[in-house]
Amino acid sequence: MNIPDKVISSIYQALNLNKEQRNLNSDSILLGAIPEMDSMAVVTIITSLEQEFDFIAEDDELDAEMFETVGSVINYVLRKIREKE
Repeated sequence: MNIPDKVISSIYQALNLNKEQRNLNSDSILLGAIPEMDSMAVVTIITSLEQEFDFIAEDDELDAEMFETVGSVINYVLRKIREKE
């Protein structure tokens, strides 16, 4: 499974969604479009991504823009991975 697919899988799990409910892709809007996307879901997604990709999300990096779309979350994870290298 590639990085974008792993990120999408983490989002599905954090929001307790399945593909029949929503077909998420990089263009899918998260904030304001998915009722399950609340503050607890954000924490769950970040924690899951930190564990999956072995990075630490700094508080000052986390803002609404990062969670605007699935693609913005994927881009954040890719940036964090590059920073580790």
